[in-house]
Amino acid sequence: MKHSPKRPHSFRRLVTASLALALGTAVVVQQRAHAEPAAKVMLNGKMAGVFFNDGDSFRVLKGPKKGAKARLFGFNTLESHGAVHQWGDWTFKEMYYLAKMATNNGRKGTWTCTTDGKTDTYGRMLVLCEGLAEDQIRKGLAHAMSIDDNPGLPKLLEAQKDAIANKRGMWAHGVPEFVLTSLHSVEEDVEGRGTYNRLVSTADGHSIKWKHTNKYKECENVCVQVYPDEPALLPAVLEKLKVEGAGLIGSMTDDQLLTMLGTFQRVRLVDRPAPKEHREALGKLLLGYAEQGLFGTGAAKDGSCVIHVPFERRFGGTRAACLKK
Repeated sequence: MKHSPKRPHSFRRLVTASLALALGTAVVVQQRAHAEPAAKVMLNGKMAGVFFNDGDSFRVLKGPKKGAKARLFGFNTLESHGAVHQWGDWTFKEMYYLAKMATNNGRKGTWTCTTDGKTDTYGRMLVLCEGLAEDQIRKGLAHAMSIDDNPGLPKLLEAQKDAIANKRGMWAHGVPEFVLTSLHSVEEDVEGRGTYNRLVSTADGHSIKWKHTNKYKECENVCVQVYPDEPALLPAVLEKLKVEGAGLIGSMTDDQLLTMLGTFQRVRLVDRPAPKEHREALGKLLLGYAEQGLFGTGAAKDGSCVIHVPFERRFGGTRAACLKK
């Protein structure tokens, strides 16, 4: 596991004190959760008392949707079950502090939200809270996100550009091309659908599925591997691909192919605008090109990272050792 450069002691003391305050506040709010709502949300025009589990999800305590668990879509905050995220010069604990700040930011406001009742793969009601989403993103406590090839909501992307330009929150120490938002070890695929991790573009919020067959150990640090950007090599790869992969690239233009090849050169994943039905085959073909050195021979560096902890080991007395540090 890589260690971040040392920071001035004053900075460390500030982060430690702020983290202690944030965590202490979170414990108090959790203890009161059953007695009173931690926040108020106008949900489909009716007031509801809710408890924010983290910065992008809540549980409805009062109102017509009482008992429902909600996932707020259009944006994503860092995981708050432990110090598991890292990129750039951030330490895991510092990014954990940012995750807790996002949770507290949600709890202290009154937000207007809507839902059509649809749910995600975990059975959570999907809810749109544009005001909250923009506020979290503009403060650098969240990033815009969609779950497919489509870009994020324009208003949220503008807020993210502003946060990045001003180095707020999570963008204070660099901006990775992709944020690794979730990890899934192969044994979690109980339905045989395949295993993937999710990467979210910081440019426009669209997602890439990093498909794999890896079995991750508890507390293993998994990072997106980022290779050198060498655009001068891509035209030759393009011509080779147009011959050997003609049946896989569909009607993609040369510009579109170069965009796809550029992303693959950097993170070894096939992204849009490649046809979805051919992405896996294209990935295998391009990995062969990479092994031949056609994309360059420079060494990879760690990009965005997440520590893997199985869901059942994230909370309570049986929490994984790395979450107790």
